[in-house]
Amino acid sequence: MKQRSTPYADLIHPKWIPPLRTLVQAGFTIFCLYAGYRFYQFYLWGTGQTSTYVPRPPSVEAFLPISALVGLKRLIMSGRYDMIHPAGLTIFLAALCIGLLLRKGFCGWICPVGFSSNLAEKAGKKLKILWRPPAWLDLPLLTIKYMLLFFFLYLIAWKMTMEQIESFHTSPYNLAVDAKMLLFFLKPSGLSAGIMLFLVAISFIIRNFWCRYLCPYGALLGLLALASPFQVKRDSNTCIDCKKCEKTCPASIRITTKNTVRTGECIGCTECVSVCPVEDCLTLALPHRRKNSLLLLPVAVLGIYFIFYGTALLTGHWYSEIPPEIMKKFYGIIAELPHP
Repeated sequence: MKQRSTPYADLIHPKWIPPLRTLVQAGFTIFCLYAGYRFYQFYLWGTGQTSTYVPRPPSVEAFLPISALVGLKRLIMSGRYDMIHPAGLTIFLAALCIGLLLRKGFCGWICPVGFSSNLAEKAGKKLKILWRPPAWLDLPLLTIKYMLLFFFLYLIAWKMTMEQIESFHTSPYNLAVDAKMLLFFLKPSGLSAGIMLFLVAISFIIRNFWCRYLCPYGALLGLLALASPFQVKRDSNTCIDCKKCEKTCPASIRITTKNTVRTGECIGCTECVSVCPVEDCLTLALPHRRKNSLLLLPVAVLGIYFIFYGTALLTGHWYSEIPPEIMKKFYGIIAELPHP
């Protein structure tokens, strides 16, 4: 067996890919927690609970995917950018672009929910309680996120008229939806709290339960990823069937049964390639180039993300045009705002 060596073409040793991914994900997660704390301070000012004003961080709009989907349809139909939640639409567009070009790299390298799921998975392994559902259960569960995705696409992308989009766009609910989301986590109903506790607990037992079975956002990126030029290739002639790749794969892909990983479940983490003990058995491939540096994909993911962020910042499509005083007005009556 030809053992893996460090090829000169690689800019980083494969064994450093998993800790690098953890570091990048942790950085985004810490930033999201900081932004969430700042938004909470803004919310306290907006509801009159403090006189100290803290600017609203635009990045909290990343957690408003429904508003972003409505904003995307409005952009396509009218050419007008969503200037109520522009950062949310920008992040959504960046994620779609990354999905199309770089597999589910947004899920694998940026998403803080994915990072939390990874931590739960590692804890489950140490506690020896991690369980892999059999195929007869796994496959039906996989369809749930796609059904949720098609439900939202049907309601918004297909059924929603331009008049309804504009009505939603300017509704008091949409103006205060970020605070609504905050209250969902700060003051959940008994049912909501029970569901969240279940999702947290089950993530220690079933690897990446939310991401794998329930996230419609991930389902959409997975469909786009089918067109991605990046693929993991396996050389069946040199494979020793050690299954290290399958044991480490966060998406539970049965890699040793494939010569090319084309599935929409692949999150582009490249950890399978990094743990393979046989040199060039698993490689990160592009058309006409079977082997590429494992650093290429994460650098491209972060590059595209920050290009979208920088462009939005420079062109005035990052900060909301709604004055804080207007948001404060609707935050004050947030309990009275029904869903549109």
